[in-house]
Amino acid sequence: MGLFSKISQGLKKTRDAFSGAVSGIVSSFTKIDDELFEELEETLVLADTGMPTASKICEKLRERVKQERITDPSQIKQLLQAVICETLEMDNSLHLNTQPSLVLVIGVNGVGKTTTIGKLANRLKSEGKSVILGAADTFRAAAAEQLEIWADRVQVPIVRHQEGSDPAAVVFDTIVAAKAKKSDVIIVDTAGRLHNKKNLMEELAKITRVARRELPDCDMEVLLVLDATTGQNAVNQAREFQHAAQITGIVLTKLDGTARGGVVLAIHDELGVPVKLIGVGEQMDDLQDFSAADFAAAMLGA
Repeated sequence: MGLFSKISQGLKKTRDAFSGAVSGIVSSFTKIDDELFEELEETLVLADTGMPTASKICEKLRERVKQERITDPSQIKQLLQAVICETLEMDNSLHLNTQPSLVLVIGVNGVGKTTTIGKLANRLKSEGKSVILGAADTFRAAAAEQLEIWADRVQVPIVRHQEGSDPAAVVFDTIVAAKAKKSDVIIVDTAGRLHNKKNLMEELAKITRVARRELPDCDMEVLLVLDATTGQNAVNQAREFQHAAQITGIVLTKLDGTARGGVVLAIHDELGVPVKLIGVGEQMDDLQDFSAADFAAAMLGA
């Protein structure tokens, strides 16, 4: 199955709800007027784009309609797809060009963080990169054991300490092991909680200091994993983590399980953080690079 096909299939619930609603709206109007835009805005909100983002998209759509002198409502859907694509255009690529590069993965429990790490390790390995995992989410019971299962499954080495150990010490030892093995990418599982932002900030700051001291010139990605099925709660989580960490990108999991994939738009627009990877299924290769064009097309059924 091709990349677009996977994204399109993964967004089926969103597309069925959103694209169908948009088609119903434009087909019920004989002219483009304020009421049409109001209904489109409501449909965007129902897809979990959030009111601020829905309003911005509809305002951009109005401008495009005016600029291009469009009068036929049937042309609105294609134009909306273009506006959504433009809204999502950011640097969505992973920057992992140094040897080693470092990926810190954060997110609350239950969002699919450990699974995401396993799938990312598998993908990088399939691209010919050597990967090592660091189990630095040391305060969650069985977190290291879960990560070790993935390490065995993907057949990559893992560094772990006892439960409750200093996460920065795990990161240090993982970096030492990565240097010895000449690994290409270090993926660190860390910060599985958000009950105390001060502690989280201090923990991540300490980990970052260790990483920068030991790997001063390495590429570093700080990826926040969010569960798409939680909708606007995912946006709120991202906002909280953004206050505590220098997030470089979002991994949005379980997109195939929600009809409200518009949350991607809210994250991009309201937080200014790119969605870099999306989970569109349960298979090992269902963690995909995010593409604004593919997402907009899949969302609107093109």
